[in-house]
Amino acid sequence: MIAKKSWHLRSGGLGSMQLPEITYWEHEIIQVKIAMSYPLRWVNSYLVGGADGWSIIDPGPRTADNEQAWHDVLQQLDIPWSALQSIVLTHHHPDHYGMSGWFQQQTGIPVWLSEKAQAEAIRSWGLDSTAAHDLVLQFNRNGMPDEITSQLPDHLHSFISQVTPQPHLSIIVPGQPLQMGGRTWETIETSGHAAGHISFYEPEQKMIFCGDAVLPQISPNISLIPGSDPHPLHLYLQGLHELGKYEVEQAYPGHRRPFTAFQERTIKLLEHHSERLDKMEHMLRQQPSSGYDICIGLFNSKLSLHQLRFAMSETLAHLAELERCGRIRHEEQNGHIIYAT
Repeated sequence: MIAKKSWHLRSGGLGSMQLPEITYWEHEIIQVKIAMSYPLRWVNSYLVGGADGWSIIDPGPRTADNEQAWHDVLQQLDIPWSALQSIVLTHHHPDHYGMSGWFQQQTGIPVWLSEKAQAEAIRSWGLDSTAAHDLVLQFNRNGMPDEITSQLPDHLHSFISQVTPQPHLSIIVPGQPLQMGGRTWETIETSGHAAGHISFYEPEQKMIFCGDAVLPQISPNISLIPGSDPHPLHLYLQGLHELGKYEVEQAYPGHRRPFTAFQERTIKLLEHHSERLDKMEHMLRQQPSSGYDICIGLFNSKLSLHQLRFAMSETLAHLAELERCGRIRHEEQNGHIIYAT
């Protein structure tokens, strides 16, 4: 299965600003690259069409530029706003969930998300959210210096504009079929990258929209988040085993290009995390360490705050899995957590 056509839009009204790349795929699937922050730079949104109208999967983070981009994309594709049927979300992260409320304001169409992901959205973006405070405490206890954690609340609050307004959600029940573009899609719930992540599988053409559950070339971030799944890596590995059972000829991911060899990619990701766990256990055999020390040893100290937040949360997810398996233990020392074999 190959892309039919790809091009970049340019809007005369916005000067020389480059607008999203659009790629036609078979079976009335259109990939639209929507801008997001470095280092990923863009997220894949998908228009799924049929005789009854169009659904948008993961419309991207809300910004003024992305609002204009979607106006121009729909105009270029000659899709009227009245032809939009639904917004379908794989998970609650801002680069996927962000513009769903804005689309709903424009059109009144339903926004679909799993119940677990809805709870994560409320915990992360709700009015009474303590997510930033809780993450600071977790990172402090795991050895991250105060001069870094003191920057986290403002950093995390900066994402709120990308998910405002919040949508009124319709709930995807895992295993219950969902209609998109005149086709019936199976709904597969996995966790790890995000609690309640949903992938959508169409068995007739063996296609899957896999969001960030399976990505080509890069490994999805697996984060230990306060108040969320206590063993996210364990759940993620279970999800890879489950997704790997499906016969997939074309996968449409949240980042990078659509790809084939889906089952092989699930195996590669399983191997990657097995190697990471072995490496961390080896590091702890050399000497007991804090989570932050392990994080810096695995990655480096020159990461941006955004990258360091993900690196630290992923390190803690792997440490939690090593401890769940009985390969390491932790103890408290003066309010800080130290890990050892």
